[in-house]
Amino acid sequence: MQLEESMNLWAQLDENLKDNKSSGTNKPWPKELIAMRSILFILAALTVYYLLTMDYQGVNVLKGFADTYSNFKTMFLHPASQRFTWGEAFYNVLITLGLAFLTTLIGGIVALFLGLLAAQNLAPKGVTNLIKGLVAYIRAVPTILWVLIFAVAAGLGSAAAIIGMSFHSISYLTKAYSESFEDLDKSVIEALMASGANWWQIVFQAVIPSSVTYLLSWTFLRFEINFANAVAMGAAAGAGGIGFDLFMAGGFYFDLREVGLITYFILAVAVVLELVSTNMKGMLQKKH
Repeated sequence: MQLEESMNLWAQLDENLKDNKSSGTNKPWPKELIAMRSILFILAALTVYYLLTMDYQGVNVLKGFADTYSNFKTMFLHPASQRFTWGEAFYNVLITLGLAFLTTLIGGIVALFLGLLAAQNLAPKGVTNLIKGLVAYIRAVPTILWVLIFAVAAGLGSAAAIIGMSFHSISYLTKAYSESFEDLDKSVIEALMASGANWWQIVFQAVIPSSVTYLLSWTFLRFEINFANAVAMGAAAGAGGIGFDLFMAGGFYFDLREVGLITYFILAVAVVLELVSTNMKGMLQKKH
């Protein structure tokens, strides 16, 4: 959504510039355009400065490309493993999927209640601002940092990974759910209130039924994100699963063929999740 807002802002700024040129007037540039162009100019200047001042002595670019090509060829054209069987690899994938599912379930349940309290059309403004500010702060910190923070108290392992990933999932889904609830027409809520319906009746009879498609879409999207995070947490936090095997193959044992095999497992699961997500969205759209 932030990307769409940025693109709309750029389009509006371009239209304003075209209007100024066509009208022949020299209106001052908007502050947003000045800020964006200043940032882009500074980044371009820093990039040029870094490229001109970088010491390239001892760096063989062609050899680096050749070694990279050789490593990728070994990983993806000759995948194999001598440390675990296909059944063990599949079991580790299930562990990673279970970790992603559990954190998504915890995050979805808690975020559902917080999202209702964060929606401006369902809760007082002070409560919504407090919850949105809190989840924005939590969401600004990457998942890996939350996992490491909780690892200090709970120790490295699945417990720290579950708590840290659930913590970030709650903040992510709270924002998504609250925005879905805010899209509900205010006239529907006002009509139910006029008919004597209480807050819980409004939520379960109007808000959630009208937003269920968006809730499921956001939840499944977060599940896909949590699967990727679970792979990373298997290495960073010792949570186990296929991510830990990938870490051992890429660092401790350094077996490129095993890295390639594990990568294929992860890609296969990602493709399956994407197909399930697409089919689920199609079924929900037909029902609604």
